[in-house]
Amino acid sequence: MKAELFFALEEALNNNATCAIVTDIEDGQQLLLQDSEVIGNLCMTADQLVSARKMMKEYLSGTIDDTNLFVRAYSPPLRMIVVGAAHIAQALVPMAQLAGFDVVVVDPRDSFVKASHLSDLRPVADWPDDAMMALAPDNRTAVVTLTHDPKLDDPALGVALKSPAFYVGSLGSTKTHAKRLQRLKENGFSDKDLGRIYGPVGLNIKAKTPSEIAVAILAQVIEVWRKI
Repeated sequence: MKAELFFALEEALNNNATCAIVTDIEDGQQLLLQDSEVIGNLCMTADQLVSARKMMKEYLSGTIDDTNLFVRAYSPPLRMIVVGAAHIAQALVPMAQLAGFDVVVVDPRDSFVKASHLSDLRPVADWPDDAMMALAPDNRTAVVTLTHDPKLDDPALGVALKSPAFYVGSLGSTKTHAKRLQRLKENGFSDKDLGRIYGPVGLNIKAKTPSEIAVAILAQVIEVWRKI
C-alpha cells in the first residue's frame, strides 16, 4: 500500500468513517473508497464503483462478481448509549466494551455517576434528551435506558425513537413498560414506533442479579444486530 493511501486510510479510521480499500488482485493497484471521495490510482467502471460502494455500506468484504477487484470494507465500531449510571450499567458497560462497542453513559445525576465508578468514561452529564440529540444515534447505535425514572428515560426514548438506532431497550417490569408505552403514546408516538422498544429489556433468561441482567441485555442487542 502506498504511503498516501495508508495515511488516508488511517485518517478515515481515526474519524470512525466507513470506508473500503479496493485492490486489483492481479496488478496490485488500489484505491480508498469513502462516501464522497476516491483516493488512489485504480481504474474502475461506474458499475464497479456502485458495487464497491454497496459492499462498503453493508460492511461486506469480498471480490466484486466477475472481476479481479477485492473490496476490504472498514466499519466504525458499534455504539451503545446507556442512559443511567445504575448498578446494571456498571456490569453492562465493560461487557459491551469487550464485545467491541463504543459505549457512552448519559446521566445528569453527578452522585450516581460518582457512585457507579463509571466516571473514567467521561459520562455525558446533560439532560438525556439534550445528550441524545448531541450524540445523534445512527443505524449502528444501540440505546439502553436504565434509570427507571420516567423523567430521564422518556426523553431519551423520545429521541431514540426518532432516530435510526438499530436497538432501543428500556429497563422495567411488564407493568412499568405498559405505563411507559402509554406515556409515549400520549406524546404522539405511534404503535409502530413503540413496537421498536424492547421492554422489559433483555433476553428472557430469568436473570436476577445486575450482572445477569447485563448479560441478557447485551445478548439481545447482539441478537438484534446480527438479524439485520
